[in-house]
Amino acid sequence: MEKEITFDPDLIHEIFKLAWKRKAAERGKNELSENMESEVGASSSKRSRPTFANANALKLSAELLRSFVAEAIQRAATIAEAEGSTKIEATHLERILPQLLLDF
Repeated sequence: MEKEITFDPDLIHEIFKLAWKRKAAERGKNELSENMESEVGASSSKRSRPTFANANALKLSAELLRSFVAEAIQRAATIAEAEGSTKIEATHLERILPQLLLDF
């Protein structure tokens, strides 16, 4: 049995870390504005702590992403074929995206 090509879990981990960093920065801005509006000297009860990802969770996320992309390509190819096109274009992806997101 041939091994299916999938996304590298390290790549998925780097994407997650970037998303976590952006979320933490956004949360920090929100807390700063809330502290300025509240009483002076009040401190936040939330503490920043590092976020970790389990190796199995990263593998599962990579597989889910592979499955999502493969399904998107198959659905877009079906639309393109029905229109008589041999190439998948952005409009084909735009047409299948709403239902794809509902299905996943």
